[in-house]
Amino acid sequence: MQLQQLRYFTAVADTRHFTRAAEREHVAQPSLSQQIRSLERELGAELFHRARGHITLTDAGETLLPLARRILADAETARREVQEVAQLRRGRLRLGAPPSLCASLVPDVLRAFHTTYPGVELIVTEDGSQDLVRALAAGALDLALIITPLPVQAPALVTSDLLREELVVVSAPDRPAPVGRRTRIRVEDLRGRPLAMFRRGYDLREFTTAACRAAGFEPTFTVEGGEMDAVLGFVRAGLGIAVVPSMVAERSGLRVTRFSTPGMHRVVSVAHRGDVSPSRAARELERILMDHLEPGGP
Repeated sequence: MQLQQLRYFTAVADTRHFTRAAEREHVAQPSLSQQIRSLERELGAELFHRARGHITLTDAGETLLPLARRILADAETARREVQEVAQLRRGRLRLGAPPSLCASLVPDVLRAFHTTYPGVELIVTEDGSQDLVRALAAGALDLALIITPLPVQAPALVTSDLLREELVVVSAPDRPAPVGRRTRIRVEDLRGRPLAMFRRGYDLREFTTAACRAAGFEPTFTVEGGEMDAVLGFVRAGLGIAVVPSMVAERSGLRVTRFSTPGMHRVVSVAHRGDVSPSRAARELERILMDHLEPGGP
């Protein structure tokens, strides 16, 4: 049973005339009649009493007519709704990102996306990169911003580098600068200094700890276990200094001290599943991300 056959059937039922039905459907009358006959053979019943100049529905036709109208209406609804999603008039986009990016890059990008596509629902998940990778693999996210390289290979993902972001040290403005009159700090200068540290599983915690160990010492934590806002609050209260991304530091109102060359950096990448094509909404968000990070962008 084909939608075209049901359209021809309802046209004949409405007009009570094969020729007028064919004109309404912009099809040759013999083709319309052939499709009606094919539908009748498939259903095993005649749908019309055919008398010269007088076409009426059989009992089978009367039974089919409301069902056919409902099927055609549902098909039209499906076409419209899928078209609306395809044209991004509505839909849903699930984005994952580390809290540090949710506090810096993500709000501006989502504002730009929402301005262009206000009908698309945005769902944001904050978590560490490894947890976001697992969520992507499970189909719980459409797109994720992650810190690369990952400690464990994720062959099912496709990743593209977005930016290489500088890491800096933030400290309370009303406390002495962490390196006195010097304008730059070295990783070695963090030895023995009180650090406000993120919770376990946080990308920045792993990054800072690894950098200190590579310099030959274990970092000293005065307070640990917080999310981004909490750690910035600990620093503001004078409980320690912290290593954070430059985009976060610029918005924090804290004193910012950069590392001496070659400094500390992290690579932010956008990732999606390799076995599933990204939705149009995901592709558009990725485009807006790229535009936002272009030199001279917003």
